[in-house]
Amino acid sequence: MIDAPFVSIIVPCRNEAKFIRMCVDSIIANDYPKDRLEVLVADGMSEDGTRAIVEGYARRHSFIKLVDNPKKITPAALNVGVAQAKASIIVRMDAHSEYSSDYLKKTLYHLEKTGADNVGGIRITRPSSATLISKTIALMTSYPFGVSGARYRFLKNGGYVDTVPNGAFRKETFKRVGGFDEALVRNQDNEFNARIIKHGGRIFVSPEIKSYYYNQATIGGLLKQALRTGMWNVVTLKINPGAFRWRHFVPFIFTSTLLALSSLAPLSSWARLAFFILLGLYGTAAGISSVHIGLKEGMKSAGILPLLFFLYHSCYGLGTWAGLWRVVVSGWDGGADNEKQSNYRAGPSATSTSSSSTRPGGATY
Repeated sequence: MIDAPFVSIIVPCRNEAKFIRMCVDSIIANDYPKDRLEVLVADGMSEDGTRAIVEGYARRHSFIKLVDNPKKITPAALNVGVAQAKASIIVRMDAHSEYSSDYLKKTLYHLEKTGADNVGGIRITRPSSATLISKTIALMTSYPFGVSGARYRFLKNGGYVDTVPNGAFRKETFKRVGGFDEALVRNQDNEFNARIIKHGGRIFVSPEIKSYYYNQATIGGLLKQALRTGMWNVVTLKINPGAFRWRHFVPFIFTSTLLALSSLAPLSSWARLAFFILLGLYGTAAGISSVHIGLKEGMKSAGILPLLFFLYHSCYGLGTWAGLWRVVVSGWDGGADNEKQSNYRAGPSATSTSSSSTRPGGATY
């Protein structure tokens, strides 16, 4: 690549020994000049051997560096990386993913062509193991009925959207809108993208830019993820209402309606009828979606998908209720939480892009 700009890649991670090699190998395999690249792996003091793996890569490749993230959470890792980045272009990559060989080249092409403040691509979900459950979870999180209709997931042509996974930014963007909000252990990317739009910026997605994300391998892990995501949606909404769209609260509305109707059912025949109608409509939609997925991907998962849809959406909705309870009763606004000790899976400063509080100008959203 002629006149290739210097690029800083930030990889937040914690306890990712299973996936970090795959991630870093895919970065190394990118067809981008390595002398125009630095990779900052911001590690949250991992305890599973991740640090030793990254240190090994750093010894073999001068452009890879291990960076300490003592706060152990994703937004802090990103802010530490931004503060240490040497380049004017910053690309976020997650450790739980791997990337196509032209990922950087395509990302920088669209960043330059569109002039957007954030450019990302589509994220393709892959199973974390060879089990039928893991493969079914990957399918469930790859189709609209399972994970909503966010445009970046299914866009056939490039366009402007409200958020993208990962993303490529100019460093000046952080000076203009602030860094990642460290109160948000989750959803920090949604909140940051909302601030970009609020400041008049644009976010562009191209299906030419591909990453591959490895989702939860077990039903228990998936439901735990759903509960936490639903819970963190509430505090994210409290901090920045512009960070969410109605689609994020469809599971909450569905679960709340089911709970309300079931509580009224012993007292009202109309409530009982409405409960069964709603459950029937949901079951029909889940069944149709499952058959559609099965016909495209193989029918082995089709019989499991309806139950998986229901469990996932219910836990997501209950997680939102748990978040509401914590916000209303205890005044929770993120920050201190035992999830700080968990892995970075979604699972992401003041205007100086330091790793301190990240709400621009101290404003509360």
